[in-house]
Amino acid sequence: MTVLSTDPQKNRLLATLPESEWKRWQPLLELTELPLGKVLYEPGSTLSHVYFPTTAIVSLLYVMENGASAEIAVVGHEGIVGISLFMGGESTPSRAVVQSAGQGFRLSSQAVKDEFNRGGPVLHLLLRYTQALITQMAQTAVCNRHHSLDQQLCRWLLLSLDRLEANQLEMTQELIANMLGVRREGVTEAALKLQRAGLINYTRGRILVLDRKGLEKRTCECYAVVKNEYDRLLPDKLAK
Repeated sequence: MTVLSTDPQKNRLLATLPESEWKRWQPLLELTELPLGKVLYEPGSTLSHVYFPTTAIVSLLYVMENGASAEIAVVGHEGIVGISLFMGGESTPSRAVVQSAGQGFRLSSQAVKDEFNRGGPVLHLLLRYTQALITQMAQTAVCNRHHSLDQQLCRWLLLSLDRLEANQLEMTQELIANMLGVRREGVTEAALKLQRAGLINYTRGRILVLDRKGLEKRTCECYAVVKNEYDRLLPDKLAK
């Protein structure tokens, strides 16, 4: 179910902007619906906008030539989708697709470039966010290589919960398998383990988290590494 939010400052990056920058940005932001499965950009495409999710979650996926995919990061109300625009690359080999339906705001590519080139607090904020996102990507790669599937699932659930206002996700096992780059049967087994442990309840594409602290104890170190880096790099408010 889509949660309505017409306040751009529900997005942490937008809420962090100093007052002068916020006044300049506010009339440029465009409210946009982000339905489940909507593709915000494809590999190699030139981005027309960046997106600031407020109630939606966007998954960044790397897609192989045979169509197989694996998630490399998630972006929610803490961040921005489309960093290649201001990092100078214009395009990226990954795909951005809405993982959890909701809303967000978008800003045109030219406006983003103009703001980044102004320097000052906006440039530093976007660079710090990019560092946090790179940390998430690197930790995801390490986690997928060295940790068990149920630990990976716990990490994925916790990262998603941090970007939602509820403790429930609507997500089929097939979609989770595509995100994690594993077989559906493996996700089924991992989800059943968590359900038997009383941590989640999974029925018909809905995952209800019953014991968040239990998930945190069961997951690997990767979740805390990513969360701590976001908290360290993204303050509640920038100095004016």
